[in-house]
Amino acid sequence: MPYFYMDYYYIVLVIPALILSVFAQIYVKATYKKYAGVRNSRGLTGAAASQSVLSYYGITDVSISHIGGKLTDNFNPSSKCISLSDGVYSSSSIAAVGIACHEAGHAAQHAQNYLPVAVRNKLVPVCNIGSMLGIPLAVIGYFFGFDPLVKIGIMLYGLIFLFHLVTLPVEFNASFRAIKVIQEQGLLYEDEISGARKVLFAAAMTYVASMIVALANLLRLILRFSRNRN
Repeated sequence: MPYFYMDYYYIVLVIPALILSVFAQIYVKATYKKYAGVRNSRGLTGAAASQSVLSYYGITDVSISHIGGKLTDNFNPSSKCISLSDGVYSSSSIAAVGIACHEAGHAAQHAQNYLPVAVRNKLVPVCNIGSMLGIPLAVIGYFFGFDPLVKIGIMLYGLIFLFHLVTLPVEFNASFRAIKVIQEQGLLYEDEISGARKVLFAAAMTYVASMIVALANLLRLILRFSRNRN
């Protein structure tokens, strides 16, 4: 049977997962927009909030800088720098505080050698190989009837799903650390913390959606290429 045919596994598994991913992106943008327009009562900027988290964990070797763009916030463990976007760095919105503290939470994870972070970092190089070779190897093995090559391809692609799976505790833990410091240090008032939680939850859902897309693609490969030949 030729490879290029109506792929029902893609329709049943992958398309719904992709739709979920689109909705997750819409949800995070809408939630961010809502709370980016609400100034926190203390007038605390994202940069100042991020520094509060670093100070809470006794981190003195991480810098905080501005980066262009929207929702481009990140922590780079190599340069030990937290980069905060246009709407976060100097903004005093509830969303800015939540996001900035989340990125500082990642810095705290690295400072404390949080295990899931170490596991995820180890997976990065092999995931790059899996993304390039996983599907091609599975297709080639399928065409030539060489099952070991099919299995290798599927296993390589499976590492992508594993990477997304390990990413979930990393992201949720960073948000947990952020909210913990916000509460204990009084960075936001109680009614404002609810908004920060919603922003971080919406952001976390994009990672959940990415994991589901990776799982759907993995299941598709397993069902599509690993069935018994007649």
